This record gives sequence, C-alpha cells and structure tokens, in this order.
Amino acid sequence: MLTFKILSIFPKYFVSPFMDGLLKQAIEKGSIVIDVIDIRDFSNDKHRTVDDTPYGGGAGMVMKPEPIVSAIQHAKADEKDYAVIVFSPKGRKFDQGTAKRYSKHTRFILVCGRYEGMDERVPEFYADEELSIGDYVLSGGEAAALVFIESIARLMPGYMGNKESVVDESYENNLLEYPQYTKPRVFEGHEVPGVLLSGNHKEIQRWRLEQSVKITAMRRPDLLTAAKKDKHVLSIIEAIDKGNEEGK
Repeated sequence: MLTFKILSIFPKYFVSPFMDGLLKQAIEKGSIVIDVIDIRDFSNDKHRTVDDTPYGGGAGMVMKPEPIVSAIQHAKADEKDYAVIVFSPKGRKFDQGTAKRYSKHTRFILVCGRYEGMDERVPEFYADEELSIGDYVLSGGEAAALVFIESIARLMPGYMGNKESVVDESYENNLLEYPQYTKPRVFEGHEVPGVLLSGNHKEIQRWRLEQSVKITAMRRPDLLTAAKKDKHVLSIIEAIDKGNEEGK
C-alpha cells in the first residue's frame, strides 16, 4: 500500500485530481492512501499565520519553519518510515530514474511550498530530499506533488493493468517513446506507416526503436549518451549515422 501525506496551505487544491482515472480506482481499492494536511492548522496564532518577511530583505514572504515542521511531526505520528520530500525550483531535478528509485518506498510526506519559498532550515534539516519537476517556476508545490504521486503510482505493480504499458514508454531506457497510431488507417489523407500493418513483429520492433532514437536525437539529445549503453540502441544509432553519411 502506498501512502502519501501532502502538506499544503491549500488543501482544497487536491479535491478533484483524485476523483478520476486510475488514481481514483487505486484509492477506492485501498492500494493508495492520500492524506492532505493543512499546514495552517499548525500555526501558533489565531490568524493562522504561516509566512513572514525574509531576513536580509527582499520581495515577497517566506514560509515559517514552525508550522511546517509541526505538520511534518504530526504526519510522522504513527512512527512509520516516511520519505520527506520538499518541492522547490532549486531542488534536484525529478526524472524517471528518481521515480524508479522512490518506487521502492511506500510512505511519503510531500511538503508544498508557497510564496517565495520556505525557510531553508526545513529542507536542510527536516526533509530527505528537495526536488524540482522542471526548469520553471510555479506558484507552489502542489502541482509538483501531483506529478510525483502519479509518477510513483504508475510504477506500483498492478496499477497500470498491462505491465508492458510501464516498460514500453518515454524515458524508459533513456529514449522518448515511438509514434503511436490507431484506426482509421487513412485519416484526411494521412496514412499509418506501412510497417505497422505488415504483421512482421521483428520489423515493427526495429522500426519503433529507430523512431525512438530519431525523436530522442532531435528533441532530447542529452538522453542519448546514457541510451548508447544499450547495445541494441547503439547499433540503431550507428546504422542511422551510416545512412546519413551515405546520403550526403
């Protein structure tokens, strides 16, 4: 059973995301437990204050450490082993490899920052890791928490139904996924690639790998260095490079 305890000052943000799709099914089956905790409940004043001005000056407000740490301690009250994750633009980049690493865990406390971020003592002394879902800035960590939950949940045995759905997709083996097609065979003059209609599974598999390599080289060349460690991928890359040289 996967347990996610989400700490946020906007708990209602999470009402609808868990009401549809595979996440809803997993929650109803009891294989995933979601507990949303309002950080404001752990403020020590009647105004439920969770932020203050930054030391050293600067724009905006910073989330205070006391309510967040109290909320973390409350979430840990059952004394079980939790991985505490803080979401921040300056965190380590979250990718499929990180998702796989965390898929070995079953209990998480996800801390969602807001405003100009949170007091640095929270991620430094009370979290296991600080993660970022990309090179951009959001208004808070809530969207990042949803990304994390879905990424981890998809790796849970039985979650996807067909286990091949997890193995054969983007970022597995450091390649982007190949193009997918369905009926009709011809749509507004655009035809499905003939190899997919051939019934030759070996040729289809090779075509898909070739397409994955080409798309990755064009859109995410940074991934190819790691992908080349697979001898099948390397042979495809060498064949593509040879073809390009002969075509010159």
